[in-house]
Amino acid sequence: MGCQYFEPTDDGATTFTVAMPKLTFGRGALSDTGARAAAMGIKRIALITDGILESGPLVSIVKESMNSAGIETLVYSDIRIEPDDDTIMRTAAFLKDARADGVISVGGGSVIDTAKGALLIERHGGNIRQYFAPPIGEGKPIPGPVAPHIACATTSGTGSECTSISVIRVNEFNTKFVIASPYLLPDRAIVDPQCCDSLPANVVASTGFDLMSHALECYTARAYTSHLNIDNPDNRQLIQGANPFSDLSAREALSIVGNYLARGVADATDHEARDQLMWGASLAGIAFGNSGTHLPHAMSYGVTHLMTDITTKDYQVPSPFVPHGISVIVSAPAIFRYTAEAQPQRHLEGAAFLCADNKGATPDDAGEVLSTRIIELMRATNIPNGLGGVGFGAEHVKALAESSYRQSRAIANAPRESNLTDLENMYSNAISYW
Repeated sequence: MGCQYFEPTDDGATTFTVAMPKLTFGRGALSDTGARAAAMGIKRIALITDGILESGPLVSIVKESMNSAGIETLVYSDIRIEPDDDTIMRTAAFLKDARADGVISVGGGSVIDTAKGALLIERHGGNIRQYFAPPIGEGKPIPGPVAPHIACATTSGTGSECTSISVIRVNEFNTKFVIASPYLLPDRAIVDPQCCDSLPANVVASTGFDLMSHALECYTARAYTSHLNIDNPDNRQLIQGANPFSDLSAREALSIVGNYLARGVADATDHEARDQLMWGASLAGIAFGNSGTHLPHAMSYGVTHLMTDITTKDYQVPSPFVPHGISVIVSAPAIFRYTAEAQPQRHLEGAAFLCADNKGATPDDAGEVLSTRIIELMRATNIPNGLGGVGFGAEHVKALAESSYRQSRAIANAPRESNLTDLENMYSNAISYW
C-alpha cells in the first residue's frame, strides 16, 4: 500500500490527486503582489474586495504595490458578505467591462468565492445557477480555465485562497450551495498574517472554528478509496475524500487550533498566536480543498437558511446574520458524537491534535472526548451555546434538517451514513451543551 494506507474497496478510487496554488506566506507578503502579478504577465488587473476593506490599509498596500509594478488597477467592492447569485452576476459584469488581464481578490472567503464565481461567468458565460448540480441547477460542466487569479486572504479561517470551491447563496432557495472545479483554484495564494492584527476577538473566534472544522471534517471524512472510481482522471473533483496528503495538513492545522485559538482570541497583540492561526487556516484550506468537508458544513447551511432577527458582535452586517464559522461549530459537538461510531480512532486522534485529555480513552469514548474538547474551546472563546445561542429551539429541528438534507455531496462525504431522522437527532442534541 505504501503511503496509500486506506483500504481499497470494490469499484473505489485507487489514486488521489493533490492540487494547490503557488502559496506565499509571511508578514509583508501583500507588498509583493504587484511584482507577482507582473511576473504573470498582468498589465491591467481587477481588484475585488468588500466595502469595508476598500478604504482600509490592506487594499491600499495592494494598490500601491500594483502601481509600483506599473499595473493599472480597477477596484470593485459591491460584495455581499455570504455572496449570492446576484453578487456573482454583478461582479462578472464588472469583469467583462474591465477587460483586465487577471484578478486579485483581497478579503475573506466571501470576496475570494465571489471572484471565483465571477471569473467563471466572465470567461464561460451563462448564469451561475446553471453550474450548480441538479436539482438546484443544470449541472453544466465548467469547460476550461478562467483568467489568472491571485487570492489574498484577510481572515484566518476560510482557506478559500487554497481551494477549488466557491460557496454561493442561491436567492430562490435562500440557501448556500457549492460549485467546485479544479479550474476555480486560484493561481497564487498570498497569505499575510498582518491582516489579522486588527481583527476583533469574535471574528478570530468564528474564523478559527471554521478552520478547526475544516481540518476535523476532512480528517474524519470517508476515505478516497470508498468513493467511486472515475474513468477519466481529468473529470475527478478534488473533493475526493480523506487521503494521505489532506491528513498531513489537517493534523498540523488541528494542532495549531489546540495550542493557539484561545490565545489568539484573547489577545490581539499575541502575534505568534494570530500568525499561527493564519497559517493553520491555509493548511486546513489545502486539506479540505483536496478532500472535502462533511456534516458540520452541510448542517451549517440550514442555520444560515433559517436564521431570523439576529446579529453578531464585531460583524458590521445587518440582521439576520450568523458568521459561517459559528454556524458550523454550534452543531459540531453533536455531529462528531454521531460520526465517531464509524471512525473512532480518527476521532480520538483528532481530539489529541486539539490537545484534549484523552488519557485512558477507548474507542467507545471517541465521540465524547472530541466533543468535550470542542465545547471547551467554544466556552473559552465565548462562542454561542449551541443552536439555542443563535436563536433556534426544538421547534426548528425538523425545518433545519429538511433544509440541510439537500446538501447531498457533503453528507455523502461523512464517515457514517445519515438520513433525515439522523439529522433531526443531531440538531436536537445541538440545542445546548452547557
